[in-house]
Amino acid sequence: ALITKEVYSSLFLGILVGCFLQVNGNPIDAFQFFVSHLCSNAGGNMGILMFLVILGTMVALMIRAGGSKAYGDWAVSHIKTKSGALWSTFILAIVLGVDDYFNNLTTGNVMRPVTDGHHISRAKLSYMCDATAAPVCIMMPVSSWAAAVTGIIGNEEVGFQIFLKAIPYNYYAILTLVFIVVMTCLNIDYGPMRKHENNAAKGDLYTTPERPFAGVEEMKFNPNGKVIDLVLPVLVLVGCCVGSMVYVGYQNGGTDLITAFANTSAFDALPLGSLVALIFTMIFFMVRRAMSFTELMDCLPNGFKQMVPAILILCLAWTIGDVTKALGAPEFVADLVSKFGPGLKNFLPAVVFLIAAFLGFATGTSWGTFTILLPIVIPVFSGGIPAADLTSELINGNDMLMIAIAATLGGAVMGDHCSPISDTTIMASSGAQCYHLNHVATQLPYAMTVAVVCFANYILASFIQNVVINLAIAIVCMVVVLLVIGKLNHSMNRHSQRD
Repeated sequence: ALITKEVYSSLFLGILVGCFLQVNGNPIDAFQFFVSHLCSNAGGNMGILMFLVILGTMVALMIRAGGSKAYGDWAVSHIKTKSGALWSTFILAIVLGVDDYFNNLTTGNVMRPVTDGHHISRAKLSYMCDATAAPVCIMMPVSSWAAAVTGIIGNEEVGFQIFLKAIPYNYYAILTLVFIVVMTCLNIDYGPMRKHENNAAKGDLYTTPERPFAGVEEMKFNPNGKVIDLVLPVLVLVGCCVGSMVYVGYQNGGTDLITAFANTSAFDALPLGSLVALIFTMIFFMVRRAMSFTELMDCLPNGFKQMVPAILILCLAWTIGDVTKALGAPEFVADLVSKFGPGLKNFLPAVVFLIAAFLGFATGTSWGTFTILLPIVIPVFSGGIPAADLTSELINGNDMLMIAIAATLGGAVMGDHCSPISDTTIMASSGAQCYHLNHVATQLPYAMTVAVVCFANYILASFIQNVVINLAIAIVCMVVVLLVIGKLNHSMNRHSQRD
């Protein structure tokens, strides 16, 4: 994909190779295997696909009503600097941290006019969305991610305690946010992102010839649109989606807010909440006379067309993940983890971090990765006791267990974060309207930088085992690395100017 710059055929080829391996080379069986997995994924994930289409429709409605243009004009006049635009994006992504799908799509769509106005590349906006979404979600106690981890552990009370106790050791999530803060404060860019940002400063937001969303903003819009035409629908969308997650959680057996989030399903809640928000938005625009009924209906196919690239890539990405699992990749990785003996326990969290990152990258799913690894990793550090049988007494004071669990969660997020077949990576590209492979290529050096610092700190943490000292060392290491990179960048700039 990185060589051909074409993601659809590359994903299809990968799936095809996996299908032939699965059926020992029989072309008819390979085709049937491919179709069955593609159809089952499209059907099984229909809620997310519906949410994508509804969100695309809402974006089309807000553009047509003039809300996006009015908000963009307001934001450009009030947010005076490039760093201000980046800080606004970062803060909004943190506020929307209850679900990564919702976060990536909403943050990109809302902040795109602002970042465009300050000549921030689409690749940088995609990175800001993607790098904030999953790291915030994996540390947010009231989120779909906390519910997923608790469910995998299989013990509601202890599972939630484990999730909370592992947060300070989740270095990838914490250091990614530190990375964004320092990068924004010091205006540091390197690797392919530096080229994209330099080109954006000259007016080219895309850099490469591929710009699948370049004409979206050219659709007709109401010149009398107001800022409220964007702000109110977005607020209603946020409220409805969060409310529907709580509602679905209660329907599935939740008894309070925490257990409601533990029992919710984003696949059911997000389309329900977004549909309510869509109906409200249509009624609101008709009451405000911002759009006629015919114009409202015209936005339905426009919104769907806008999301077709993301839907196609998602379906193919889900399918290649299924094919990889069918070929036995999870069992292979599990066997690798189990081979490390007690004598290597102090190095095992760092190794687990690498394995989780590799599996997350290969399958494109962080949830799938820690679903596979947590039941394997926990008994290694709990004296052979399975995850579902853990008690509060067993986890209190067991820092190595918390370090290993955090390494599993952080590695899974890292692999998913920079995987070209990850659904969240695809949604970050879609929300920011960035060419997908540009987002992957520019994000990878940043993710790898944080991952290297995390790997070193998991080794240190295994020997020191003090949550405060370990976290302080990790943050200092991340800041120092970025300061060195910034200094090297400054030196390179001076040399290039001299030449």
